[in-house]
Amino acid sequence: MHTTALVLFSGGQDSTTCLAHALERYERVETIAFDYRQRHHVELVARLEVLSQIRQQFPHWASKMGEDHLLDLAVLGSVSETSLTRDTAFKMEQSGLPNTFVPGRNLLFLTLAAAVAYRRDLQVIVTGVCETDFSGYPDCRDDTMKAMQLALSLGMDKRFLIETPLMWIDKAATWRLAHELGGRALVDLIVEHTHTCYLGERSVRHDWGYGCGHCPACELRARGWAQYVGAAAA
Repeated sequence: MHTTALVLFSGGQDSTTCLAHALERYERVETIAFDYRQRHHVELVARLEVLSQIRQQFPHWASKMGEDHLLDLAVLGSVSETSLTRDTAFKMEQSGLPNTFVPGRNLLFLTLAAAVAYRRDLQVIVTGVCETDFSGYPDCRDDTMKAMQLALSLGMDKRFLIETPLMWIDKAATWRLAHELGGRALVDLIVEHTHTCYLGERSVRHDWGYGCGHCPACELRARGWAQYVGAAAA
C-alpha cells in the first residue's frame, strides 16, 4: 500500500490539482519544482503562494504536507532552443510539434524527482502530464510514463509508481476534478493564485486567472474554464 508521494509542482492549474489529488490519497506528500530558466519564471514565485494558501485554507491537508524541493536546472535552459527558454514567438515546427516543446524536460524532471524520492523514501511520483488536452508533447504520453516508471524502478532498484491523474481528462474535467477535491474554495484558489501563462503575465486578470490570454497555455486554460462553467450552468 502506497502512503507517500512526491508531486511535480510548478504552481499551475494542473500541478495544483494533482497536489490536491495526492493530499486526498496519501499520508505524507512532498513537492518538487525545477528552475530551468523558463520565460515564465514567475511560476516559481506563484507556487510558493499556492502552497501557503493550501496550508491556510485546507488544514486537513496541511498536516500531510512535507518538504518542498526546488532544483536548479539551468543546464536544461542552456541546451534548449525553445519559446519557453528563449524570447521567441510561439509557432509550429516542421516536426509538427510546437516550439514550446522542451526536449527531454519531463524525462529529466522525472529522473531527478525519482532521485529525490529515493532519498526521501517516497513511493509515488505524481505528475500532471496529459494526452487529452495537450500540445502533442511526446514526453507527456502514457507510453512515455510507463517506460519511465520501468526504467527508474530498474535503474534505482526501487519500485516507483508514476501516477498521472490527468492523463485521460481534458481541461474542463481538470476544473471539475479540482471542485470535487476541494470544492469552490480550491477552484477559487487555482483561479487567483496559480500560474499557467507561458509569457509570465501576472498583471491581466481573466475569469480563469492571470495571463496574457493568447499564448497556447492561456488559450487552453481559458477554453477549459469556459466549458467547465458552461456545463455547470446547463
